[in-house]
Amino acid sequence: MLDLITLSIFDANEFFNWFVNHANYWFVFIFMVIESSFIPFPSELVVPPAAYLAMQPDSTMNIYAVTLIATAGALVGALVNYYLALWVGRPIVYRFANSRLGHMLLIDEAKVDKAEKYFDDHGAISTFIGRLIPAVRQLISIPAGLARMHLGKFVIFTTLGALVWNAILALLGYFLSTFVNKDQLLTKVEEYNDYLTYAGYGIGVICVLFILYNAFKPKPSNNTI
Repeated sequence: MLDLITLSIFDANEFFNWFVNHANYWFVFIFMVIESSFIPFPSELVVPPAAYLAMQPDSTMNIYAVTLIATAGALVGALVNYYLALWVGRPIVYRFANSRLGHMLLIDEAKVDKAEKYFDDHGAISTFIGRLIPAVRQLISIPAGLARMHLGKFVIFTTLGALVWNAILALLGYFLSTFVNKDQLLTKVEEYNDYLTYAGYGIGVICVLFILYNAFKPKPSNNTI
């Protein structure tokens, strides 16, 4: 079940129906900025329906453009978190996480601490892998900002991670467009949400294994005869 459905801030079904009827590139970008910042808003409610609509015969959108624009929005939202953490520092970040407003936004000290520990354990690459993992995705930019991670590396890893995740979501929208009507779309997105999570974890594990392989594989000998 999508996280947002448990919120009392607004009705996810109403938002989903509204988005399906009004989706355009600007809304994809804006809501992905929100999704990637500290405001809880699952990308599953944005990219799959936008990709689904892009595959309709009368659509003015393109599925590749949806993926790229969603990735651009995710990067902007991540930069918001990065710079907020960079400017305000750890004490204020944790004070906000423990505040009533932080709790209303489904942020607490445990989640921020989890994201920070994940960053500490995996280093800069965590900004890539973290984009594929639920409960870490939205907050991984905060420890990157707290650690003053090099901005260029942050942008590259964040963009790649967001692109992979949004491509997965867009593929789901494409897949659903082949056999699902609009009335069934939200139900099917919820149904396949767990598979999306598993796909994200799987890609993350593959990336880690690839990095470890390259780090520890024997280096070719430079000896000449």
